[in-house]
Amino acid sequence: MKKLLIVCGAGHATSTIAVSKVNKWLNDEKLADQVKIYQSKIADELNKIDEYDAVVSTTIVPDSIKDKVLNGLPLLTGVMLDNFFVELKKRLAF
Repeated sequence: MKKLLIVCGAGHATSTIAVSKVNKWLNDEKLADQVKIYQSKIADELNKIDEYDAVVSTTIVPDSIKDKVLNGLPLLTGVMLDNFFVELKKRLAF
């Protein structure tokens, strides 16, 4: 089971939207049973980033973890959404 973390500033609003859209995509791709999604605020997860197969953030992240985090802005705007899902699929190693 792959572990996907989705974070925002407070762990409520934009991460909830992102979780919903990723869940829909996972269902459409027939991958929902292979990925467990965790939702949190970025401050609570800084020291645990390596525990996840992929991390998506809808907020600014520290430079020290930037290369490990996929920018989730396309989930909110719809801009470059296809590219986002291609990259997410790569990071989850599907």
